[in-house]
Amino acid sequence: MEVILYSALGIAIAALLILIIYMVILLFNTKKTMDEVLQTLGKIDHQVKDVTGEATEVVQKSKGLVDDLTQKSNQLDGIIQGARGIGDTVEDFNKSLQQLSNIISKHSKEDQEKAAQAVKWGASFFEYWNKRKQESN
Repeated sequence: MEVILYSALGIAIAALLILIIYMVILLFNTKKTMDEVLQTLGKIDHQVKDVTGEATEVVQKSKGLVDDLTQKSNQLDGIIQGARGIGDTVEDFNKSLQQLSNIISKHSKEDQEKAAQAVKWGASFFEYWNKRKQESN
């Protein structure tokens, strides 16, 4: 019976020893995996920092572009208002020229009628003059 007891004790010790060896192997593999995970996280952290820096630069450049576009838009507004003012001035000038042209045409027609009347009077006077001259001869 002692032999069975020692045999059982030897088997239990061997099993415990094998279990301890597997546990040590498992811990080493776990440590190796954790080291790889830590290394991967370090790389990801570095990449995230790079991307964050680039994103910050892009945002700053975008803000600069927006400010520049806003400034140029404001400048264009001034130019457009100036052009609108010039357009209004040209339109007013055209209206004034049209009014002046209408006035000149009206006076020209009146003067033509007066001139035609004067020519008729002149022609009548010369006819009368010629008749009187012929009668006196």
